[in-house]
Amino acid sequence: MMSFSWRRTRLALYCLFHVLALPLSESRQQQPATQNAIDAEYSTFYVENPEWTLNHLAVDSRNGNVYLGAVNRIYKLSPALELQVSHQTGPDEDNRKCYPPRIVQPCGEPLALTNNVNKMLLVDYRENRLLACGSLFQGICKLLRLDDLFKLGEPSHRKEHYLSGVNESGSVIGVIVSYGDASATDKLFVATAVDGKPEYFPTISSRKLARNSEEEGMFAYVFHDEFVASMIKIPSDTFTVVPDFDIYYVYGFGSGSFVYFLTLQPEMGGPATGSSAAREQVYTSKLVRLCKDDTAFNSYVEVPLGCVKGGVEYRLLQAA
Repeated sequence: MMSFSWRRTRLALYCLFHVLALPLSESRQQQPATQNAIDAEYSTFYVENPEWTLNHLAVDSRNGNVYLGAVNRIYKLSPALELQVSHQTGPDEDNRKCYPPRIVQPCGEPLALTNNVNKMLLVDYRENRLLACGSLFQGICKLLRLDDLFKLGEPSHRKEHYLSGVNESGSVIGVIVSYGDASATDKLFVATAVDGKPEYFPTISSRKLARNSEEEGMFAYVFHDEFVASMIKIPSDTFTVVPDFDIYYVYGFGSGSFVYFLTLQPEMGGPATGSSAAREQVYTSKLVRLCKDDTAFNSYVEVPLGCVKGGVEYRLLQAA
């Protein structure tokens, strides 16, 4: 059973994310009495730069250690939120229009010092490592040792190593599927908004999570041949109807033999005739399900989500 002290630490983390999200005019320096009360009641942690917002949190269920994905930093904290080690992820010279990144071929776009926004943070229990993916270089990921955040690998020489072109922290969700068989390769399901680059990034894919962090096949598609692959791309004709169509992923999890993703995506409303520009664009929420062992994604199914209260329909998923 979870102890009261750990529940209180979790609450402090919840409060912390909101405190750091406040405008600078409401910073702790201007509210010493309130901040002192918070510090006295809860364990707290503050980043060294108020502009390095915290984007993701992962907790090691075996020991309570806390990992934070922030702008330009990954932090490891004790269960009492004491800083143990930090790992720098940015900034670096980049341009969002560079694809593939410079390590694959030169980029003709002007480069500028760019922050690295953490987009995905997952604990890989089998290999005792942290998977940290950022916004630099079209979504390159680092594999960090859990103990000291030492970099075990940073695959970047194949197109499969770039998971998402989305620049912000949201809408990139990962689910690790781990197998008890030592000879089996674990999987990483990745769901991401494509940000206008559907030709480069599948919206959902299943990747190999190799045991060796420097293995060339890391993040390769679980299955890929001339006609079928472990991925789903948004059909090109969708953009004819909705030019800025994208799928925003809110949450993902595995249960039993399935992987689930909660999504928010646009649908076309208004009249059935007329140009697409004249139609009203509305959004709806959907639950996506896939079989964990379906390498061709033939099991893909989605159902709408919503509820009605007081005669009002609510269909915009906010969080999970």
